[in-house]
Amino acid sequence: MARVAKEKKNQNDEPLEKKLWKAADKLRKNMDAAEYAWIQHFLYHLAPTGMAGFVLAKGSLTTKTSNEGEIRKTMIENDLIDCIVNLPTKLFLNTQIPACLWFLRRNKKKRKGEILFIDARNMGYLINRRNRNLSDEDIALIAGAYHNWRTSTSSAPGEYKDVQGFCKSATLDEVKALNYVLTPGRYIGLPDDEDDFNFAERFNSLKLELEKQIAEEAGLNKAIVKNLAKIEVKEYGK
Repeated sequence: MARVAKEKKNQNDEPLEKKLWKAADKLRKNMDAAEYAWIQHFLYHLAPTGMAGFVLAKGSLTTKTSNEGEIRKTMIENDLIDCIVNLPTKLFLNTQIPACLWFLRRNKKKRKGEILFIDARNMGYLINRRNRNLSDEDIALIAGAYHNWRTSTSSAPGEYKDVQGFCKSATLDEVKALNYVLTPGRYIGLPDDEDDFNFAERFNSLKLELEKQIAEEAGLNKAIVKNLAKIEVKEYGK
């Protein structure tokens, strides 16, 4: 869901838009990288104090394909990311791809220079072998952590507190130190899942490795055939 602006864009927003589109130069030339195109679409239409929340594949938290890493870095440095929630697998009927929630906000009034990371990957219960649901208690816990964080400050945290293995309010410097990766597990103290990768990057890497091995095999086969041709075999008894 996104609350879009009805008023005209403020001139003060222009430098940010220019930074984002400059970072997105390679993205515009490769529209297969649609996730970050949608993110920028949401940002462009947000009111000056608006916010947006949406679901993306978990690979969006770490990808560097088509300059997406630079776009993510620009959003982080401009304090546009409010909260990231790591979701459990098997939540959606039409895909098994691990997903996450992004929450963006313009012109934060509280929690400036901070991002809330929530790891809910181990929550929920299986309703069958292929699908999982989040319980009402799970949803209340996630929503409550975000609400308490948003309505408080680091100096006056109120009901919010970091919980090892569940949630962490990280500064932008901490995110920068981890190379602008937004995987919650990096911040709350849990190891990353094996499925926490960008499919396109992994596929292309494996494809290049396979092509290299095939080329090496072809070279070896030629060498074997060449050496076999040099061998003379005399018939026994002659």
